[in-house]
This record gives sequence, C-alpha cells and structure tokens, in this order.
Amino acid sequence: MSDEMDAYSRTVSEVARTMTPHVASVSLRGGGGSAVVFTGEGHLLTNAHVVGGSGSGEATYADGEESRFDVIGVDPLSDLAVLRADTAPDPAELGSADDLVVGQLVVAVGSPLGLAGSVTAGVVSALGRALPVRQGQAARVIEDVIQTDAALNPGNSGGALADSHGRLVGINTAVAGFGLGLAVPVNETTRRIIDTLMVEGRVRRAYLGVVGMPAPLPDDVAERTGQRAGLRVIEVVRNGPADRAGLRKGDLVLTVAREQVHDAQGIQRKLFAEVIDTDLAITVLRNGAMVDVYARPTELTVG
Repeated sequence: MSDEMDAYSRTVSEVARTMTPHVASVSLRGGGGSAVVFTGEGHLLTNAHVVGGSGSGEATYADGEESRFDVIGVDPLSDLAVLRADTAPDPAELGSADDLVVGQLVVAVGSPLGLAGSVTAGVVSALGRALPVRQGQAARVIEDVIQTDAALNPGNSGGALADSHGRLVGINTAVAGFGLGLAVPVNETTRRIIDTLMVEGRVRRAYLGVVGMPAPLPDDVAERTGQRAGLRVIEVVRNGPADRAGLRKGDLVLTVAREQVHDAQGIQRKLFAEVIDTDLAITVLRNGAMVDVYARPTELTVG
C-alpha cells in the first residue's frame, strides 16, 4: 500500500510541478479567478463567468510575476474566454478530454479563495455531464462537462484540470457543492471555439432548439446501421427550428448532416456559423421507422 501511495504522490507532485507555472491568478473589475497560459503568444484561457463584463485585468503567475492582460474573446455558451497578456510564461501542453475515462486521476490547479498555485487531486467521477446555462432566447447546456471529486472552491474557476501526464484536459468552471466539481473539456469542439475567439472575439452559433440525452439503439437498428447509440430528444423548444422541422419529443436522432450522432456533442459540433439558415439534414428513429427531416437553424442570439 505504501508503494502505491508513493506512486500516487509522485504522480500528483509531478503534475503539480508541470502545470503550476502555467496557471495564473487573475484580477478583474468586480472579481477574479484563475487562467491558464495556452499559447506562446501570451494567450490565457479562463471562464467567461470569471471575466464578466471586464475588458482588462491583471494576471499574477506562480513565480510572482505580474502582467496586464486584455480580454479578446468571450463565449458565455461554452463558459470560455480568451485573454492576451503583455507577458506570460511558456504555455501548458494541451491534451484531449475525449481520452479521459471514469476513475482516471486528474489534478486541479488554480487560485481558490485567492490562494495562487493551489493543487488538489481526485478522479474523473463522470463524463458527459451537462451544465445548464441560459443566454438570450433559450436555455442551453454546456455539453460533455467533466465531473471530478478534486476539491474546488471559489477562485478555482478558470484554472487547469490536468491529466496524469500534466496535460490540460479541462477548465474548472463550477462548484456545485457536496464535493462535486465540474470542468469544461478541452477537446476538438472547444479548441474550435477557442480558435474562433482568438480571431473574431466571439462565436456565431446556430440554434436548433432541441435537448437530448444519449440512448442505445434497438438491436435490429444497431445491426443494420452499425451504430450503437443515438440522441433521445427529451425537449423540443416550441416554434424553434427543430419544432418547425417536425422533430418530436421521443425521437432518437441517428445522424445530423449525414454523420452519426451518439451524444449531444455530436449535434453541438455541427451548430456553428456555416449552417445558419441552411437546410440541415437530420435522420431520426420514430416508432421503429427512420424518418428524414430538414431543419433550418437560425443564429443563436446572446444577451
């Protein structure tokens, strides 16, 4: 047991040593939190709710160095924001949350209660959680949120969630209490959001007006299509694009834009600017039959 504990401790210590220099405590008008350096040009990644309406602030790194930064992009619907600092240490290595498994060791680094460079460790408690948010015309959820039991406190928001190799796999975003911590994943979808924020300062999204949850396909359909799961529609927003297209509660979404969908992220990754006001093909399983519908997503307004 002592050898196992020593190995565990060595891993956590190494991750802390690797990640801590890349994590800053950030102060903005009306609040603060944490942020993670992720490019060699001084870009930091944090939560949109940490930034609020501020346009600039000050970052303090683990070695005590301070730097002014500007907020260059905010996306409330993913709870991500990008900052650009005058000076910054080397960037953290980016991993992929898509490679995480339940029970895997993760380490959180941030500035809880203003205590910079604080480290906590735990495991991935669950994957694919949804964090509800409400922006503009409709409720939406941040999909595929990582749940961890690593202790998080106010000020951890915007900080790093790292895997056992010291790679950034999430941005800690919320504390729900009772030992529950949540983090926005770093994966292909969020990297696209981040890249867009760096260039355009905001993300234009298509709005479909449907909420769903993963569900297995019947055996005969799975055998015929080679697809094991789809997305069960649990809510269709009245008068939204999905409603107008004829999608119904209880439908099992199989494909969007002719590509298989296994979870909510499969739909979300399609809902960017290029599909606004275009015909989006959606195939669903309804009463044992495959049904094709065409929805015309509108632009999601935020405000």
